[in-house]
Amino acid sequence: MFSARNSVEQVEEGSQLAPKFDESGLIPVVTTDFDSGELLMHGYMNREALAETIQLGEAVYWSRSREQLWHKGATSGLVQAVREMRVDDDQDAIWLRVTVAGNGASCHVGYRSCFYRAVPIKPADATTPLELSFTETEKVFDPQEVYGDAPNPTKL
Repeated sequence: MFSARNSVEQVEEGSQLAPKFDESGLIPVVTTDFDSGELLMHGYMNREALAETIQLGEAVYWSRSREQLWHKGATSGLVQAVREMRVDDDQDAIWLRVTVAGNGASCHVGYRSCFYRAVPIKPADATTPLELSFTETEKVFDPQEVYGDAPNPTKL
């Protein structure tokens, strides 16, 4: 399914998919809403996840915290149907444009987007911890109801 990376010209100007995975075998993925363009999440894919995403037409990621494939929405029902997939110029990043099933949420915390907090720019005092501001104030779903007592997959 993937071509070998033979030359800069082939990778940057060619018509063959030749993704560049990092030393851990991963490629970063940014996912946006197909209609609005809203940034929903950032994740990673390994070769298998990328191939499954292409074949299924639904987003499949590699969970670094659980070290396993993660078919987005398999547990929650919030499946990300891939409407368009793009690769950047040197084929080391993927952009998915998706439609999300159900209530449209993509964040396991319950918000629509995983990017639900803003970082202050040019703070008056950069020596103290920065205070984030919430850009989303209401959760789209209750994670406890959806995931139950499953442990939080995020490693600190």
